[in-house]
Amino acid sequence: MSRELARELDVKGLHCPLPILRTRRQLDHMKAGEELIVLVTDPASVIDFRHFCNTTAHELLEHSAEGGVFTYRIRRGEG
Repeated sequence: MSRELARELDVKGLHCPLPILRTRRQLDHMKAGEELIVLVTDPASVIDFRHFCNTTAHELLEHSAEGGVFTYRIRRGEG
């Protein structure tokens, strides 16, 4: 799925646990296989998003950091 077809969630400025909670809520309204790009400024998100995807059916496709913004690309899993 191209970046243009993925949904985007901007949670910059929010701190743990809000970025994960908002991401979970958004993914709950998506179909399996759809992708979500999440923009976060909380440095703890690196650990949080890996753990979130490792403990759910969602797949962390990629992540990057640039200019204090962490970007996560997640594919909605089954269930």
